[in-house]
Amino acid sequence: MPKNAFSHVRTWVFDLDHTLYPPSARLFDLIEVRMTRWVMDTLSVDQAEADRLRRHYWAIHGTTLAGLMREHDVDPDPYLEDVHDIPMDSLQPDPDLARLIRDLPGRRIVYTNGCAPYAERVLEARGLAGVFDAVYGVEHAAYLPKPEVKAFETVFGKDGLEPGKAAMFEDDSRNLKAPHAMGMRTVHVAAERAPGEHIHFHTDDLNSFLTALS
Repeated sequence: MPKNAFSHVRTWVFDLDHTLYPPSARLFDLIEVRMTRWVMDTLSVDQAEADRLRRHYWAIHGTTLAGLMREHDVDPDPYLEDVHDIPMDSLQPDPDLARLIRDLPGRRIVYTNGCAPYAERVLEARGLAGVFDAVYGVEHAAYLPKPEVKAFETVFGKDGLEPGKAAMFEDDSRNLKAPHAMGMRTVHVAAERAPGEHIHFHTDDLNSFLTALS
């Protein structure tokens, strides 16, 4: 049973986008528009090429930002500030999710490939402000993105968590490989379960899954 499989967990790590809010909010659609515009303006390419590069860098480097930094030596901070400057109108507070996360035993943290200020805005809009003990963005991993092992090691080292006593909730199945290898319990939060032994559990409803753990 899921509850027994998590009885040892003392640190609960949650991704942000499409994990702590549903994909139907379509925040990332807004972010992708700003990413494409940023790539167009910075690299002086047309929209089609900017879209291609954005997707290519995400596939090859883990995030568009990582590709831009490695292949074009861009400054990450202006990029992060610009692409995450989006409205939060589509997000609704979820008091049940706030209660379920707050009731988890031990530490509760957010770790996102976005930046921490953006994460804080999302948490505020979802009614999750103050629920987590720490919020880590890509800047806390020296701008290395998930799924890179070094990114996880850096953030988890800062937090001081013990991987063998931790669980990771994440919508991108690639980002569960390193946590699994480190000894964490892994939960894929998505409409459909991705293949792979690195996924211990899958859910398409985070609230229901957390309810089963209580």
